[in-house]
Amino acid sequence: MFTQIKYYYPYISPLDPCPPIRVKSYQTPPQLYIGFQPPNLQQYTPRQALKCGTLWPAFYSPYPNQNRRDEHG
Repeated sequence: MFTQIKYYYPYISPLDPCPPIRVKSYQTPPQLYIGFQPPNLQQYTPRQALKCGTLWPAFYSPYPNQNRRDEHG
């Protein structure tokens, strides 16, 4: 399944004095998965395009919420 958010499990040292973060995440931009812009892509309305920052839904990537720590697993 395609997702822009990836997760990984870093090494946790038994000697680390801080509490470990067991699962970390990062976001990948959608243009990594589209080699070139295909013709006739679906388009947002002008108002929605200004809100999203792009004319094409295939290239939209929302900013993650910085107020909540996203841990998967």
